[in-house]
Amino acid sequence: MATESTKLTTLWRPTGSEELELVRRSGWREWPPRLPEQPIFYPVLNEEYAIKIARDWNVPHSGVGYVTRFQVESDFLARYPVRQAGGRDILELWVPAEELGEFNSNIVGLIEVVHEFRPPAGG
Repeated sequence: MATESTKLTTLWRPTGSEELELVRRSGWREWPPRLPEQPIFYPVLNEEYAIKIARDWNVPHSGVGYVTRFQVESDFLARYPVRQAGGRDILELWVPAEELGEFNSNIVGLIEVVHEFRPPAGG
């Protein structure tokens, strides 16, 4: 459990409505288990990248995109190297699916929705 001296890292995750509903059902406290075709859970390290994925990928593929924000104990995250997934600011953590339960137990506070994107009206 976090104490006043515990350092926290803020992470973002772009998501669609199905995954977000599972997060809501958890009381906004954890990410759902990965599907068999999803061996990696990847939160991102900056809000702009999360917005781009939610707006440019989730909306066309599922009609809505959300950006969530949450905090995790920094010492725990040190086991996951930062991955550069493209440009200089496209940074992710790759959490193996089998470690997601432990990852969830190191989330401090609640997962919150900070952006919602939908297709333009009439488009």
